[in-house]
Amino acid sequence: MKFTPLGCLAGLCLLAFRVDAGEVRAAVAANFTVPVQKIAEQFQADTGHSVKASYGSTGKFYSQIRNGAPFDVLLAADDTTPDRIGKEGLGDAASRFTYAIGKLVLWSKKPGYVDARGEILRGKFDKLAIANPRLAPYGVAAQETLESLGLWSGLQGRIVMGESISQTQQFADTGNADMAFVALSQTLKDGKTIEGSQWVVPRHLYNPIRQDAIVLTSVQDSEATEAFMKYLKGAKAIAIIRSFGYDLP
Repeated sequence: MKFTPLGCLAGLCLLAFRVDAGEVRAAVAANFTVPVQKIAEQFQADTGHSVKASYGSTGKFYSQIRNGAPFDVLLAADDTTPDRIGKEGLGDAASRFTYAIGKLVLWSKKPGYVDARGEILRGKFDKLAIANPRLAPYGVAAQETLESLGLWSGLQGRIVMGESISQTQQFADTGNADMAFVALSQTLKDGKTIEGSQWVVPRHLYNPIRQDAIVLTSVQDSEATEAFMKYLKGAKAIAIIRSFGYDLP
């Protein structure tokens, strides 16, 4: 096979691109699982860098980071945890920014079960799933909503708690709960609402869910991580984030 000078040059450029490619080890809040997967795919196509993501509750990630877990960046489900991480010297406070503002919904797999105003919460049902408020910011928002409605104390015997917002949705999806407070992004697929019924909780019933990202002091590939943080602020990532129902500052 004959190689032209132009072909050789293109091949060398491609080889250099692959050699320079790095990996970002990201701890990602469970509610942002699918959006970050799509962002990571586009990020790799555009830069060559890959993202190795772990998903879970923000509270658990905080404990793991304090114990030396090998992450480069945290994409939290709140702004208080990244703030604490920066103040405790576990992350670069100057790198912190809000990448999304979440929305809470009450969701049931059963069509027509959850009404447009959430009145089902005052009616007859067996179990309501929420994320553990000690671990997950969306659980805090769920508790705040129930407190605002004057229902928190009265529903204690019917509340089941998930360790993360993903597990919380699984309770409702598998029938272990009649409905669940989850992130709006979890009820959207390809820009359309998934099967079931839901109530988008009015914003005045809970404090804003500002989701912040921060670079951690345990960062290994600073170049790839910096590129990823910059990419999260770019037009392509923002379009994906908005498509899952999130707002931006």
